[in-house]
Amino acid sequence: MSKGILYLIPVPLADDTLASVLPAEALGIARTLTHFVVEAPKTARAHLKLFGTPHELRSLDLRELNEHTKDGELADLLAPLLAGHDVGLMSEAGCPGVADPGARLVRLAHARGIRVAPLVGPSSILLALMASGANGQKFRFNGYLPANDGERLAAIRAFEASSRKEKQAELFIETPYRNDALFAALLQHCSPTTHLTVARELTGSEEWVKSQTVADWRRAGKPELHKRPTVFVLSAD
Repeated sequence: MSKGILYLIPVPLADDTLASVLPAEALGIARTLTHFVVEAPKTARAHLKLFGTPHELRSLDLRELNEHTKDGELADLLAPLLAGHDVGLMSEAGCPGVADPGARLVRLAHARGIRVAPLVGPSSILLALMASGANGQKFRFNGYLPANDGERLAAIRAFEASSRKEKQAELFIETPYRNDALFAALLQHCSPTTHLTVARELTGSEEWVKSQTVADWRRAGKPELHKRPTVFVLSAD
């Protein structure tokens, strides 16, 4: 029996943007599938309904993979693929496998000889980098910064030093309700000449991207970031 294909299915980053961010091919493939591995079943069903799946939502095989999934449980998630079913991997992060626990399943799929097919869709990380003016030839995504003040300060200083030494862009995100605290820490502790990009609600109706030096940010005042998905990019000269 031939193995199925693991399709990496992107999802919109903002409401009412489906037609502008997902190509017809990706939507067409998603509509054919009845087996999925998802980060959150409730959200996945909402997205599949939005995609226009012709299948009854309650009839779909949705298996959960999140940060709490143990490595020993990953093999069971591949069972439909090994039985010949194509499977869609969906996450809460826009693009599966990028800043997303789905990467663990992708690695195991490769190890088991299963074809992995990434589909085109929006990545807030790449969109922020594109709009930042920072070095797109060399960059690093660092995920979430520590919530503890001391550890967060140490991380900010390490990222700024690394950016300056390696001539690379440093990207990171924060839980939206802590955006204001992170922004304040960046302005307080970074060099005035360091460039900081703030990319808020990318692809959404209130998308807003601004890139300028920390000194200019201090003069300009705080943007509205509370509870709004945001990507930060540091570039130290």
